[in-house]
Amino acid sequence: MAISLGSIADDYTGASDLANTLTKNGLRTVQTVGIPDPSLALPDVDAVVVSLKIRSVPASEAVNAATEAERWLRQQGAGHVLYKICSTFDSTDAGNIGPVTEALSEAAGGGGVLVTPAFPETGRTVYLGHLFVGGQPLNESPLKDHPLNPMHDANLVRILARQSRGAVGLIDLAAIAAGPAAVKVKLDALSTTGVTMAIADAIFERDLETLGEIALETPVSTGASGLGLGLARALVRSGRISASATGEDAIRPVGGLSAIISGSCSKATLRQLDVAERLMPVLRLDPERLLAAGPDEIAAAISWAGDRISAGPVVVAASAAPGTVSRLQSQYGREASGHAIETATSIIAAELVERGVRRLVVAGGETSGAAVDRLAIPAFLIGPEIAPGVPVLRTVGNTQGDMLLALKSGNFGGEDFFTAALAMMR
Repeated sequence: MAISLGSIADDYTGASDLANTLTKNGLRTVQTVGIPDPSLALPDVDAVVVSLKIRSVPASEAVNAATEAERWLRQQGAGHVLYKICSTFDSTDAGNIGPVTEALSEAAGGGGVLVTPAFPETGRTVYLGHLFVGGQPLNESPLKDHPLNPMHDANLVRILARQSRGAVGLIDLAAIAAGPAAVKVKLDALSTTGVTMAIADAIFERDLETLGEIALETPVSTGASGLGLGLARALVRSGRISASATGEDAIRPVGGLSAIISGSCSKATLRQLDVAERLMPVLRLDPERLLAAGPDEIAAAISWAGDRISAGPVVVAASAAPGTVSRLQSQYGREASGHAIETATSIIAAELVERGVRRLVVAGGETSGAAVDRLAIPAFLIGPEIAPGVPVLRTVGNTQGDMLLALKSGNFGGEDFFTAALAMMR
């Protein structure tokens, strides 16, 4: 297998988001969970997205995992590697976007790296280096209250500089509007002054296409799925691949039972749970009881779901309002709180799969990662899009047999996302 584009995603839902974007833009794409075992037979594809869980781990751990994945992708023939990050630049002053980007650049021989989380389709735009979410500055959006990485600064140049060794520059919208040649001149000029990474503005898809054309001629770039869109279209325009992906093979029916597991505390997911409750049984776990009496709460949830699941889909949610999350983090610690929810939801998901669930929707990035790891799913084929950034996924090499999954980032999807997902997963 020789691939044209490699990517390293910092969480599993972000990997699905990117793989979905690449497929929509014509690239045959597979998403792996970590670096695949050599015994796993992957299909013939144009792009591979390696899913890691490195967004919120210590920077040194993230760097080690990402550079190992980069080596594997280069061995598969990838001429360009995209480090896929969250479109809300989800990180702290310690990293991990800066440290990982610098490590990947150094491994590839250096040079200026384009960085942009812009993805206008999902309301993420960058202007004069500032990130806007749905028209609001990042620090005024709901992301200011993110339970793991609250974002209190919209200036991406400033954020990236605080977590990086090298200097950070800006390629503004005026240069991007002037076209690829102007962007290249700007990037080269910044590199001569010692800038190793450059935040790039992007307001419209045409800006992403310009950035993708330039990024493709460099060994490494960093961005959200919007930059993946630009790279995919540049590959097709260059003639290196022919656009052929449809995703239809991934949604052949699998039958079996269906379930929804949620650990996301985003406003969007909380609303989606309210809507789902009108149509199917929903068990809302008490996060505090999970922390205080975890095994008993988990066993009770499995029993509750087991009594109902043969009659139709069920929802088990460990989602809570931001105020509740903040209180629990203060009382038990941020890491302990998150770990308890991830452990509980992943155990419940695995038990339901044992009981015949073959169509599984998981809401929340960390929740999705924990569930997929516990299920030991090695890879996914990318199917059609359920909502922007969320495709149907078909397991590859799964010991439990074929399954269909949807891994949803907390803020993604409309109010009826859960029912829409199940309608596409048969």
